[in-house]
Amino acid sequence: MKKKIRVVVIDDSAFNRRAITKMLEGMPEVEVVGYAADGEEGIRKIIDLRPDLVTLDLEMPRMDGFTLLRIVMGYSPTPVIVISANSDDEKVFKALELGAVDFVAKPSQGISEELLTIRDDLQQKVRSVIHLNMAGIIRRERKVVSPPAVPEGRKRPAVPARRVQEQVAIVAIGASTGGPPALQNILTSFTPPLSFSVVISQHMPAGFTKTFAERLNRLSPFDVKEAVDGDPVKPGRVLIAPGGYNLVCERSGDQVVARVVKPAKEDRYIPSVDVMLVSCAEVFGPQTLGVVLTGMGNDGSKGVRAVKAAGGQVLAEAEATAVVFGMPKEAIATGVVDKVVPLDQMGREIHLRCGGSAEA
Repeated sequence: MKKKIRVVVIDDSAFNRRAITKMLEGMPEVEVVGYAADGEEGIRKIIDLRPDLVTLDLEMPRMDGFTLLRIVMGYSPTPVIVISANSDDEKVFKALELGAVDFVAKPSQGISEELLTIRDDLQQKVRSVIHLNMAGIIRRERKVVSPPAVPEGRKRPAVPARRVQEQVAIVAIGASTGGPPALQNILTSFTPPLSFSVVISQHMPAGFTKTFAERLNRLSPFDVKEAVDGDPVKPGRVLIAPGGYNLVCERSGDQVVARVVKPAKEDRYIPSVDVMLVSCAEVFGPQTLGVVLTGMGNDGSKGVRAVKAAGGQVLAEAEATAVVFGMPKEAIATGVVDKVVPLDQMGREIHLRCGGSAEA
């Protein structure tokens, strides 16, 4: 008999604990082994029960979810999925920096039957826990939290650029589970100025990508924003696909602009990495560099083929650092990936392939 995923549910609301437990126990492969109403009790349950997964509310009495995350990741690293209200988007990204592997957005902070609407999303993310690389999460948590700004006048000497067939004009990056800290790691590793544009499709629900973009904008020395239809795609700018929509590039006269489009019925993952990569290959051809980071599923595998067919280059994150190796693995399986790169070297590799240098 296959071993069940053992879960501890931590939430100060008795209603939420019951509702989340009901959703989890609707999965034959899951067993809820414990509950806690605050962080202090949660720590004890995690240490005593050693669960495979924890679901965590962030706002709790006595000890909040952030403190719990710091302690758990330091002493008993365990996969944590945050269940948070839509209004707590900034707090969610702080939790991801502290080591949470993913989050589920509940519709409101109050007690409501609407909580049951998160069932499918929660169950999908719980199933992904069996693919998690906890060692990669721990390394990221220790490296990514509050990265210092690059001090002026203290950049490392430039490394000679590699000879490439054609100058890269756009870097198109796709990610899912574990992606937000990975993207932060990459963007904060670049040194200005950027000679290329960046577009990003991160699997994320509507309402969170704007805050995510604003956060990255504060932490990196570049112009990072959630894409708006018609935004120019230009060097030094990073555009992030809005949650619930796809981001594509389109030539308009003498410039390239971003188009924010509704997903097609066949798009399984949204924002779609495949759709973004295919459009970049069509518009930029051999000047495209596609990058596939951590995530579950196969989004990006079609897109990397299109990039390579257009003469572009493709990178994929190495298994050792990927929180979930699904997307990079599927990209590598296509046979078109130019290089498999650990996360801590990815920013440098991208910048080198674009004719520049990056902070290691």
